[in-house]
Amino acid sequence: MTLTQTYLCLGAAIVAEVVATTTLKTTANFTRLWPSLAVIAGYGVSFYLLTFALTVLPTGIAYAIWSGVGIILISAAGWLLHGQRLDAPAIIGLGLIIAGVVVVNVFSKSISH
Repeated sequence: MTLTQTYLCLGAAIVAEVVATTTLKTTANFTRLWPSLAVIAGYGVSFYLLTFALTVLPTGIAYAIWSGVGIILISAAGWLLHGQRLDAPAIIGLGLIIAGVVVVNVFSKSISH
């Protein structure tokens, strides 16, 4: 698997996880069938695709990227879809997460570029 394919799988895993997590709110504690099935499918697809990324990337690096980018996208989805606003400290914290993901990808020798 090439590095490009690895990152495509990781990106798709992140998107599936973000969709699943964003959909959790609509399950009403898993009492609504279709949103609940969408959440289960989204997490299943996400973990399945993550396994492909783990064939090339170290687990810690892949998970750092997966969770960091996921946090940013879920925060954006909460803002856009549910009107959940973030205060200045939350935005600063999210900026630090972005910085961490960039540092791992650009400067870490744990990933063969």
